[in-house]
Amino acid sequence: MFVKTGDKVRVIAGKDKGKEGTVKQLFVKNNRVIVEGINMIKKHQKPSNAYPQGGMIDMEAPINASNVMLIDPSTNEPTRVGHSVIDGKKVRVSKKSGQAID
Repeated sequence: MFVKTGDKVRVIAGKDKGKEGTVKQLFVKNNRVIVEGINMIKKHQKPSNAYPQGGMIDMEAPINASNVMLIDPSTNEPTRVGHSVIDGKKVRVSKKSGQAID
């Protein structure tokens, strides 16, 4: 997968197109990611120790990884991600600037 937990991404398709956030969780097997503040849904929660009142809570739902694009830290613009071997380590590389991301 081209994104990792903690990466800043921009949504390029769907109801939240154009919004930015950080990746909170990855589901590699399903090719889905949870992005902070993106794809918010309402969940009906029973009362519990964590939520003593219960009720409806807002939470992020996973979206397909193909609908997000990594933001290059050096230029703050969305970029495609390539891979390259530098000093014997495989690193992610920005396709636009050619700079190593990791």
